Amino acid sequence: MNKAGQLAALLKEVRACRACEKYLPHEPNPVLRAQLKARILVVGQAPGTKVHNTGIPWNDPSGERLRAWMHVDRDTFYDESRFAIIPVGFCYPGKGKTGDLPPRPECAPLWHDKLLALLSGIRLTLLIGRYAQKFYLQNQKPTLTETVQCWREYGPKYLPLPHPSPRNLNWLKKNPWFGKKVLPELKARVAALL
Repeated sequence: MNKAGQLAALLKEVRACRACEKYLPHEPNPVLRAQLKARILVVGQAPGTKVHNTGIPWNDPSGERLRAWMHVDRDTFYDESRFAIIPVGFCYPGKGKTGDLPPRPECAPLWHDKLLALLSGIRLTLLIGRYAQKFYLQNQKPTLTETVQCWREYGPKYLPLPHPSPRNLNWLKKNPWFGKKVLPELKARVAALL
């Protein structure tokens, strides 16, 4: 089987995954996208309810802000030959006291290495939020803010970002350096790979 066939088979296997089914509030619905030609990988935390219901990753206000940060439109973002989208947790984990629960711990260790072994064209991995950064970065800083401030240390392979959730508006206001230093770098690096 060629590499494209291997990836298609693996994606089918991931989408049929039921490893954490007993812990989920709804029927499992693993949400991810990938194609061999993709050069940018977006690693977020886990789908929210809207993404769970539509099966379309980043199909919510957070996705709108993320696309604005990158200066890409919906069609470009959802072009699997450009962007692979593989969250830390593939299914909606449920609600907690202050928002969605953390991504289930089973997904990333079970599937990420297998997927990345086939996605050899990835040149930039966007690590969105603390859970993605914790899984991928060996020398992660004590806080998300410090990790994002030290973004140069992780390049050119990785670029750590805060989550673009509307809940993080206060973080964005308190950290104006993010818009001045990191976002221009993000836009430039994404444009160069498209």
